[in-house]
Amino acid sequence: MFARPLIDSIEFARNGRTLNGEIAVVDLPRLAESLASSEGSIRYTVQGMQADGMSFLLLDMSGICHLRCQRCLGDLVYPVDIASRLQLLEGVDLMQDDDSDEVDGIEASKELDVLGLVEDELLLSLPFAPRHDEGVCELASKSLGKADDRFGMLAQLKNKF
Repeated sequence: MFARPLIDSIEFARNGRTLNGEIAVVDLPRLAESLASSEGSIRYTVQGMQADGMSFLLLDMSGICHLRCQRCLGDLVYPVDIASRLQLLEGVDLMQDDDSDEVDGIEASKELDVLGLVEDELLLSLPFAPRHDEGVCELASKSLGKADDRFGMLAQLKNKF
């Protein structure tokens, strides 16, 4: 196992620091549970910044995830290209209900698990019911054709009686 990177999120943002890394999908257990295959890796960059007196983390991720198609149950290659802007919230700011969809907020932490953050953002980005594009699923289109044949045979039997 390896040491997971932890950052003091407010200090990281205040100093405009940057952290780059790459993590194997197999080392993200909650994500791996949602995938057809745990092969591959995700590259990430976390950058701290301040704007208008607020602290932010900018998170960029790229890589490939292998999902399971809900039509044919086959492997679906899902390209990951995520850019998130996360506002760091402390104390009273956490209690305020902000209906703004412009920026997501996370709790500021002295020991923010960067890989946990990467995994959370990946899980939130996955489609609820992943499917290949229309016409790509061979198994699904073949089984639909067989179903049509079966109904055709039933119609012929019905006409005989």
